[in-house]
Amino acid sequence: MTSYVEPTYRYLDEPAIRAVASERATFIRRTYAHVAGALGALAILDAILLSLPVTQRLVETMLTGRFTWLIVLGLFMAVSWVAEKWARSEVSVGQQYLGLGLYVVAQAVILLPLLYIATTFFPGQNLIATAGVVTGAVFAGLTGVVLLTRKDFSFLGGFLSVASFAALGIIVASVLFGFSLGIFFMGAMVAFAGLAIVYQTSNIMHHYRTTQHVAAALALFASVVLLFWYVLQLLISLNSNRD
Repeated sequence: MTSYVEPTYRYLDEPAIRAVASERATFIRRTYAHVAGALGALAILDAILLSLPVTQRLVETMLTGRFTWLIVLGLFMAVSWVAEKWARSEVSVGQQYLGLGLYVVAQAVILLPLLYIATTFFPGQNLIATAGVVTGAVFAGLTGVVLLTRKDFSFLGGFLSVASFAALGIIVASVLFGFSLGIFFMGAMVAFAGLAIVYQTSNIMHHYRTTQHVAAALALFASVVLLFWYVLQLLISLNSNRD
């Protein structure tokens, strides 16, 4: 899992930062409310999936075989592209929400193997809760810095795109040749996800219209889940080494 959602916004005359203060505040409030709603829906979906008897077989299917996980990642990226396109719909609010909902479901599925490993092989260690707290703290800190400084971090876009493709290449190579990614890679991806949050938060202020709260929420939600993914993976790796 390496991708963050790269918004294909339009540079219009009136991004949120230039809007009337009340409209800007409403836009930001709606965006973060949708992010919170998406995270809540994700948690509920994964809790339901983890409780199903068929989950173990599903996880084994996703992780068994050299190319199965690559197929899963490929499908996830395709669904993410469709969801992001729908969320940017200019003609249908319903399609925007359908895109966000589709992306939440895709994230619930792609997260399932990692959550299953954390709950099955590390019982009582609260790795998921710990990862959630760390992710929330990092997200809150980075969000506060960007919103308070109002700095435009759009210059990070090129670096994040290149780094995303490089990380994907490393992951594909690890699956094909059977080597472990290691703790340093996971730490680097945690930093990558943090930069993605900074970038997307900046875009919310500088490059989205005040009516694009669904698309903005999807892009930011993607970066937050990416951070959670690698924080949890890092915690699992550290606890495995301890044992």
